[in-house]
Amino acid sequence: MFAYLIFLLAYLLGALPSAFLAGKIKNIDVRKHGSGNMGATNTFRVLGPLWGIGVLAADALKGVLAAYLCWLVFGPWGGIAGGLLAMLGHSFNPYFGFKRTGKGAACGLGVIVVLVPKVTIVALVVFILVVLVSRYVSLGSILAAVTVIIMAFVFQEPLEYKVLALVGASTVIFLHQSNIKRILNGTEAKFGKNKGE
Repeated sequence: MFAYLIFLLAYLLGALPSAFLAGKIKNIDVRKHGSGNMGATNTFRVLGPLWGIGVLAADALKGVLAAYLCWLVFGPWGGIAGGLLAMLGHSFNPYFGFKRTGKGAACGLGVIVVLVPKVTIVALVVFILVVLVSRYVSLGSILAAVTVIIMAFVFQEPLEYKVLALVGASTVIFLHQSNIKRILNGTEAKFGKNKGE
């Protein structure tokens, strides 16, 4: 019975607001600057590169720990549940009234690093190439998420990891709806600028 508390831990791990905490250290509320999103990209723009990279690493680590700990206790399906719960906590944070606080990309990265490492490598390459060519971090995240789904089938991952790819990546894409609209109408900020995400 107590073993199931690991899933609550995974959710609360995901909910740790690393961007908000980084802003507290700098006496800046990242929710009130840039895009207002509590993610690594907005932190990069508002607080600077080192803080942005730090938040990216912290958010990914949340996914790593949640997926790995739940995998240790309950196996693959447990790891998937723990990883998705961490992404949920990250994106709809209980400490902030369950409001939208992130888009799950960095946390999801940590999850797939643990559970589908081969898929992760390809998705990261796609992300980097897209950002380098387009300068849109959001587009890189969206196309990397699509890549996760495709590569889960190309690499013939077990059923449970295909489910993870479909659910997790679709969630990331869904949470980027506003970015997709801005890309289509030409108002999305490119990397290095201060508006949008």
